[in-house]
Amino acid sequence: MPIRTNRGRTAVYRRLWGYPLRSPRHLVGTIVFLAIVVTALGIVLPKVMGKPATATPGAPGSTSVATTTSQPPGIAAPVPTTATLPTRLSSPLLTPTSAAPNPEAVNVAKQWATAWVNHPAGITNADWLNGMRTLTTDEFLPQMSTVDPANIPATRVTGDATVQSSYTSSVVVLVPTDGPKLSITVVNTGAGWRVSDYDQAS
Repeated sequence: MPIRTNRGRTAVYRRLWGYPLRSPRHLVGTIVFLAIVVTALGIVLPKVMGKPATATPGAPGSTSVATTTSQPPGIAAPVPTTATLPTRLSSPLLTPTSAAPNPEAVNVAKQWATAWVNHPAGITNADWLNGMRTLTTDEFLPQMSTVDPANIPATRVTGDATVQSSYTSSVVVLVPTDGPKLSITVVNTGAGWRVSDYDQAS
């Protein structure tokens, strides 16, 4: 069997690989180089193509999206209770303090009733209301502005005013008329006593 020399092996390698290789050592170096290139491509290509890397639990830079509490199947999640929530009122409502009737409050109620029954034919609401404006609270005036004076079933006051209930901040006064009896609520506004409401009693 003929013995092949190094020159003969080199010729064989050249025929196999299609390019000149000087020695088997060059072949081994080429294979190692190709292995490194393939490995590098395997690492770089996923990053270039946007393939998400696998996150390692506990690794720096990893973020947690949300923390959920596992609940056994078939068991509803507990509903937050409102038993510990504070109530809207931080202190109990104050009870009105009884007091002797204030003469000014009674006088205001009687003047207001006298203006209420004063509605000659053809009077406008504005003119009728002007007779009670200074005796009425600002909050009650808009409601009085909706009253048609022609519908008032009384024309005069027929008796003295009497106190139904009296407190330090309000007094309810009854005033008789030739129509219904008026139940008038007078309140202390700080700037004087003013009518804040009324009702037609039988």
